Amino acid sequence: EVQLQASGGGLVQAGGSLRLSCAASGFTFDDYAIGWFRQAPGKEREGVSCISSSDGSTYYVDSVKGRFTISSDKDKNTAYLQMNSPKFEDTAVYYCAADSLGCSSGGMDYWGKGTLVTVSS
Repeated sequence: EVQLQASGGGLVQAGGSLRLSCAASGFTFDDYAIGWFRQAPGKEREGVSCISSSDGSTYYVDSVKGRFTISSDKDKNTAYLQMNSPKFEDTAVYYCAADSLGCSSGGMDYWGKGTLVTVSS
């Protein structure tokens, strides 16, 4: 059974830091790009970051560049999103997802349940 479990969300002060984890199982983690997405109340879901399985290339939406860092640990089948200096507008439910075709495929094969991040100003 494929599972993607996002965790690490919670309440964080603006300017603080938080690390989200995405634990994967049921598929070959090494062969999949991992993406982080978020959906704020009343807004569309947006892609936040992605890490390629082939060469480790990383991608970020402009609004988080320089503040968030995506990484993965293939030994642990886990991806991370380090959120530094979060802003109030980063408040959202964060989801991780996996895709066999890479970060630019336009779709994700597997999705996990989200974890809520609330940034207090």
